[in-house]
Amino acid sequence: MVTLEEIKKNPVVDSFIRKGNEYLGVQGFTEHSYRHLNLVSTIARNILERLGHPARQAELAAIAGYMHDIGNVLSRNDHGISGASLAFNILNGMGMPPDETATVISAIANHEEQYGQPVNNVAAALIVADKSDVHRSRVRNMDFATFDIHDRVNYAVEHSFIWVKKEKRTITMDLSIDIKICPVMEYFEIFLTRMMLCRRAANFLNCNFELMVNGSKLL
Repeated sequence: MVTLEEIKKNPVVDSFIRKGNEYLGVQGFTEHSYRHLNLVSTIARNILERLGHPARQAELAAIAGYMHDIGNVLSRNDHGISGASLAFNILNGMGMPPDETATVISAIANHEEQYGQPVNNVAAALIVADKSDVHRSRVRNMDFATFDIHDRVNYAVEHSFIWVKKEKRTITMDLSIDIKICPVMEYFEIFLTRMMLCRRAANFLNCNFELMVNGSKLL
C-alpha cells in the first residue's frame, strides 16, 4: 500500500509542491508549501482517526492533504481539478489500488469552495483541514501598508485549531483574531463560503460544525 512517507519522497510530488508555491508567490498569494501541506495532512488524518474511521482511510486523508495543492504548478484557477489529474498519474504509477486512487483524487478535486463537495469521508476531512489553516505565518508580503484583505485576515489570526469531539459529534474551528488588524466581519467577507463548505463537510461526517472566534461561538 502506498503510504504518506512514500508520497513525501516522490521527486515529482516534491517538485510540483516547490514550483507551485514559487509560482503562487510571484502572483502574491499566501504560502502553500511544506508547512501548509504537512499541517493539512495531519489535521485531515486526525479528524478521521478521532471520529473512529479506519486507519487506512485516515492514511488516505493524510495523502490527499499532502497532495491537494499540487495543481498550483499549472494554475491557481481550478487547481483542485488539475491537481486531481496530476495526482492520478502519480498514484497510479506508484501502484495505488484504483479504488484508493479514486478516493484521493476525488478529495483533491473537491477541496475548493467554488465547486467542491464532500463526496466521501476523505474529501470531507480534507475540506475542514484545508480551510482551518488561516494564520499569519502564511503571509509572505512583509509590507503591512500594501496588505490586501487576504493578507490582513491571515495576519490577524494568531491561533487556529480544530477540535473534534466524537461523543458530541462536533467539529469546532477555534480562532484567535487580533481585531486591531482585522475586524471579524472581514474574516466572514472572504471566508463565509469556506465556512459553509466546512459545515457541509462536517455534516457528511455526521457532525455539527462550530466556529469559535476569540472565545465566542459564531456558528
